[in-house]
Amino acid sequence: MGPSTSMSSWTMLRSIQNSDSVTKHRLTRGTTRRILHFARPYRRDIVVFLITVVLDACIGVATPLLAGHVVNAITGGGSGAAALVIRLALAIAILAVVDAFLSLAQRWYSARIGEGIILDLRTRVYDHVQRMPLQFFTRTQTGALVSRLNNDVMGAQRAFTSTLSGVVSNVIQLVLTAAVMFSLSWQITALSLVLLPIFIIPARRVGRRLAEITRESYNLDAKMNATMTERFNVSGALLVKLFGRPDSEAQHFSSRAERVRDIGVQQAMFSRTFFVAMLLVASLAQALTYGLGGWLAVTGSVTAGTVVTLALLLTRLYGPLTALSNVRVDVMSALVSFDRVFEVLDLKPGIEEKPDAVDVPAGAGRVEFRDVEFRYPAASEVSLATLEDVATLDRTETAPVLKGVDFVVEPGQMVALVGPSGAGKSTTSMLVSRVYDVTGGAVLVGGVDVRDATLGSLRDTIGVVTQDSHLFHETIAENLRYAKPDATEEEMWAALEGAQVGDLVRGLPDKLDTVVGERGYRFSGGEKQRIAIARLLLKHPSIVILDEATAHLDSESEAAVQRALSAALAGRTALVIAHRLSTVRDADQILVLDEGRIVERGRHEELVAAGGLYAELYRTQFAVASGEAPPYEQGDVEVVTVPAVSIEP
Repeated sequence: MGPSTSMSSWTMLRSIQNSDSVTKHRLTRGTTRRILHFARPYRRDIVVFLITVVLDACIGVATPLLAGHVVNAITGGGSGAAALVIRLALAIAILAVVDAFLSLAQRWYSARIGEGIILDLRTRVYDHVQRMPLQFFTRTQTGALVSRLNNDVMGAQRAFTSTLSGVVSNVIQLVLTAAVMFSLSWQITALSLVLLPIFIIPARRVGRRLAEITRESYNLDAKMNATMTERFNVSGALLVKLFGRPDSEAQHFSSRAERVRDIGVQQAMFSRTFFVAMLLVASLAQALTYGLGGWLAVTGSVTAGTVVTLALLLTRLYGPLTALSNVRVDVMSALVSFDRVFEVLDLKPGIEEKPDAVDVPAGAGRVEFRDVEFRYPAASEVSLATLEDVATLDRTETAPVLKGVDFVVEPGQMVALVGPSGAGKSTTSMLVSRVYDVTGGAVLVGGVDVRDATLGSLRDTIGVVTQDSHLFHETIAENLRYAKPDATEEEMWAALEGAQVGDLVRGLPDKLDTVVGERGYRFSGGEKQRIAIARLLLKHPSIVILDEATAHLDSESEAAVQRALSAALAGRTALVIAHRLSTVRDADQILVLDEGRIVERGRHEELVAAGGLYAELYRTQFAVASGEAPPYEQGDVEVVTVPAVSIEP
């Protein structure tokens, strides 16, 4: 059996494995048109690629014909037989050389088209996903999202390589081969095709069983990958060590791995059975061809060369027939992959810049909330069911988080937001930096509605340090340059010194080239926070948001971070979210936030004297600090302080 038949058998096997899930998938309207749009830049390459495929198919049929003429020339004899045989052999050799070059050209164009489409799709999806709202990432399974960038993009690529070339090549090869075979001997051709149903019907049953164990294998692989991802990150590894469970973890993983091994053996046997059956049926068909053809040749109905030609052509007939019997599934597989990629691209980004957006004034320090309302988007607005591994997404509209929030922070003022967990403090800070957009009212920075501002100028104006500042698994220098890509070493050292972490970094063997480890876990919490503050100083924003930057730190680390924050806040407007009320005492105004509303306003002394929620909060924290009372029982309480300092001209 020829190589094309082998490839076609594997193509058919893949089609059978995926047939159930693929054929039941409903394609989005306009998918084909969008695919053609992606293929447009490669249309010339696709034309050349298809020409090489057609020529290759023609050579595949021409070679057996020439071989038959060689046999006829040998058996016919005559004075010119030797010269004719040499010429025919030379023609076969030339076709073989041409076919080799066509094969290389076909592979080059196939790779060029396929890799180009992979590049286009991956970059489009990656860029689009980065612009999705934060809630998209809190709901989506990271592995499922990565799969869209890998598996589905690769599946889409096959549409223009193996699927397209396979369909065109198989159709042309089948038509030419069948036409030549029937023209030579319709009796032998008809007899050779009798065994085809005997192969296809059992093969489909084998395929269904293989599909079941393949799906189970994929599920187990996914679970093992998820287990390794969770256990091999720093937090997961620490938890396993703290609870002393490495043996049970290894046993749990081993049980799944053993099942994957068993499935692998079954897959190997089913696949080999399929392949052997294909070879057996084709060999039996060849035997029938030689038997009937030999009898006809002996009786003088056909020549010996015709029998040889038919036997050789038969190997090029079964492959295309079996492959084309599942061509719908092959095409649908490619279309489904494209459709799944387009699903992600069709999700609406949470934040978009207006065409006529304006820049926030340089050095802007005024922040204003005008009757702000906000609710988080429903799952159906920001996610996909397939990315969350659920049947359907929740379409229920979420309750408002902020309701009629109205205040102004003038440069030179210090404003504090105080309230229990869930009151909306972090959400308030995210609205300023436009991580989310308000659903009612407006947020202004420097007198410009953030929805009307250019995203670049807004990011340049605002800097953020969170409770658990993230550092990439890269060097200190690369993490710092994330804020300012063109920063010099002198600027980076100045930022590190300002953040009170310069001496620490200078003491490291690789200094700025030290790799921080996953999420910065090679450093303590206080050290990591100070590096994050250095990154903020390097950015040099005029407004700083500190979202509980000193939470969960010990006293010594907190003191070091507070010294670093003093440098970060100098000459800047700052929104600070913190637990400790000591940062609120000097505020010009305190806003008490409860259930999304501002329920109290005033200075520290005024609010304590008023005896409201703030006074209760203050007395509870003071008593806990003195050891006079148990912790506050009405819920965790957090404090947001918003100091604002005049910006120097």
